Amino acid sequence: MHFARTLKSRQRGLTMFSFLFVAFVLVMLAMLAMKLVPAYIEYFSVKKILSTMGQESDLKSKSNADIRSDFARRAEVGYVTVVKPEDIVVDRHGAVPVVSTDYTYRTKLVGNVSLVVDFSASSDPNAAAVEVE
Repeated sequence: MHFARTLKSRQRGLTMFSFLFVAFVLVMLAMLAMKLVPAYIEYFSVKKILSTMGQESDLKSKSNADIRSDFARRAEVGYVTVVKPEDIVVDRHGAVPVVSTDYTYRTKLVGNVSLVVDFSASSDPNAAAVEVE
């Protein structure tokens, strides 16, 4: 009888309330991940497109319209839908033109609550991230 009593006092686990709380937190994290992962995949696609465009030797000779159409073609292949060719900024002040974009990704979470993420990508690997206020 003494053995059964000590075994019972050593049992540990979650109460129903703590289990529901942990389940709620895990569901919320999964929801955030399902909303954020596509945004970051698209951001890395845009970043890769701009990086490869910046490494091309004929970038200096291309007009802004040619650069935008080149981006549109690459974005279509890379399934980029958030950034349009009109959102591309071409800075020709240096020796090599710098192609960059700043955009906002917005998606609904629950009801009237939305998730907003700001991204900045550039063909210049030394470009500093822009502070958004």
